[in-house]
Amino acid sequence: MATWGDLAAYVHETYDVISENEDEIRILFNFEQFDEDDERTQVVILVREVLDKLHEWVQIASPIGLAAHVDLHAFLTEVGNSTIACGAAIMGDHVVLRHSLPLTDLDIHEFTEPLALLAGTADRLEETFFGGDDY
Repeated sequence: MATWGDLAAYVHETYDVISENEDEIRILFNFEQFDEDDERTQVVILVREVLDKLHEWVQIASPIGLAAHVDLHAFLTEVGNSTIACGAAIMGDHVVLRHSLPLTDLDIHEFTEPLALLAGTADRLEETFFGGDDY
């Protein structure tokens, strides 16, 4: 996989795309693909980023709740203690987990594994800190 177009084509073949524009694809990550009894889902946003007008990256992000409704110290402590492949940020009004990958020479597993890890972590933290599954 070498370009945003290549990644977008793969995402369309593999995931449930819920919206899209030129540099952003929103998917509904379905945990049922890993466990047929697991009906949970998580919204994940894929965004094309270009660094230095030269290098294409993909940012994988998942909103998990409103920043105003969480103890950020406790939340960030949990993220620091329990996550490997994602960081936390506030984007607009929402707390999100996100991870970024360079597209040049990206192997598909270098995308799918962090995507699944981020979606699962977001789902778990959303339940723990926001008490539900709104995203």
